[in-house]
Amino acid sequence: MRLREILQPERVVPRLDAADKHAALRALARVFVSHDARLTEADVLRVLAEREALGSTGVGSGVAIPHGRVHGLDAMQAAIALCPEGVAFDAVDGEPARIFVALLAPDHHTGDHLKALARISRLLRDASVRERLLRAEGREALLAVVEEEDARH
Repeated sequence: MRLREILQPERVVPRLDAADKHAALRALARVFVSHDARLTEADVLRVLAEREALGSTGVGSGVAIPHGRVHGLDAMQAAIALCPEGVAFDAVDGEPARIFVALLAPDHHTGDHLKALARISRLLRDASVRERLLRAEGREALLAVVEEEDARH
């Protein structure tokens, strides 16, 4: 599964406005809700926060991958957002998160959910990919980086 298959242009946010972890999760929830009438901000935020309570999804190197499974969702969805100044996210390395890739999966798609998380992790493990994302200016530039790197990996 390619990231681009589940990442729609309207869920690409070149500048996430968030001062802390909760604000980042809320902003990401809004991204999903604003383009899917079946979702509510409260439900998405609850799913992301519940997963976060199990352990931080701040994977280090300035990356966070908030995710969760949503009852009633019929297809996996991803969002990507940048916060160049960083947000304290309880990452394993203590570094603030600057790149957020959020993932929502139907509650019955466990295997696909895990494959998507692995794919996202693999893409963002590369320092040059992270640098290119952070340098991208605008939605189209961010999507171009994702598409190019998604095809290479």
